[in-house]
Amino acid sequence: MAPMKLEIITAERRVYSDDVDLLVAPGVEGELGILPHHAPLLTALKPGELRIRKGGQDEYFAVAGGFMEGIANRGTILADAAEHPDEIDLERAQAAMRRAEERVAQRTTDVDLERALASLRRAQIRVGVARRRRRGGAVGGGPPPM
Repeated sequence: MAPMKLEIITAERRVYSDDVDLLVAPGVEGELGILPHHAPLLTALKPGELRIRKGGQDEYFAVAGGFMEGIANRGTILADAAEHPDEIDLERAQAAMRRAEERVAQRTTDVDLERALASLRRAQIRVGVARRRRRGGAVGGGPPPM
């Protein structure tokens, strides 16, 4: 099957642009698997792990929400933020996760809790994607342990 063109774009830069065989994205209703020649779609993304398969190898990105469009054998992700594992400093991401865990434990209002939980989830995603880099990524593997 012919691959599809995928672009991952943030407000600051083009993060990725290449032909891919499969895209698995964190949709707001659950994970979405997109193959070449998929029916047209437009959906919101939640913060999560994006998986791209090309030539039998999986590559992962941490995304912080956004939108995904699929049309005419082309996928476009407009992400609030997106990071390749090589761009994530694991120690810094782990420190952010510890700070977010402390904020969850010490919350003073429901608004604080909501923000702290969102920060914790983003940090967990970044740590998981960064750990995949150290393990070399797992083809066809599930989400990383959190």
